[in-house]
Amino acid sequence: METNRLSPTIQAALNAQMTNEAHNAQIYLAYASWASEKGYDGIANFLFRHANEERNHMQKFLEYILKRGGKVTITAIPAPGPDPVSMNDCFEKVFASEVENTTKIYDIVNTSMAEKDWATFNFMQWFVKEQTEEETLALDLLDKIKVAGGANAKDDALFVLNTELGKTPDDATLAQDVTVEKP
Repeated sequence: METNRLSPTIQAALNAQMTNEAHNAQIYLAYASWASEKGYDGIANFLFRHANEERNHMQKFLEYILKRGGKVTITAIPAPGPDPVSMNDCFEKVFASEVENTTKIYDIVNTSMAEKDWATFNFMQWFVKEQTEEETLALDLLDKIKVAGGANAKDDALFVLNTELGKTPDDATLAQDVTVEKP
């Protein structure tokens, strides 16, 4: 009796996204290590926390595939790429990585909708919201770096950002959650 509830297309897409989440964790680890080497331990802490979050996302995909009777396929993780050249570059790369991840999430949503795989469609809605949060957070950080001087940010401005990010929550306020009372 066949117990796999995932189509071959959905199963392959979910496995690819699981690997992509692992790759994103590696990117955050690389950037966190880079920031730590530069003496920005608050920023490094923030990035290390996000590496853990990406690994949790990877685990969610793995568990979902298994719970739907599918086959998990573990593949090699690409290298994270070159180190950033500045803090501005670091967060531009974080934002680009999150936008790329959002595109891949949307592709799975579209495929699940086309195949009428409502269980996967429902599962992916959590990731749609998560990616909105991740992009918003990255944009907020880019705005802060822009105010600090962008690519030319001085050490004192980055010190303030470093201190703030060491304490900043990992969640962003989303537009759909804003009210007149809580802008």
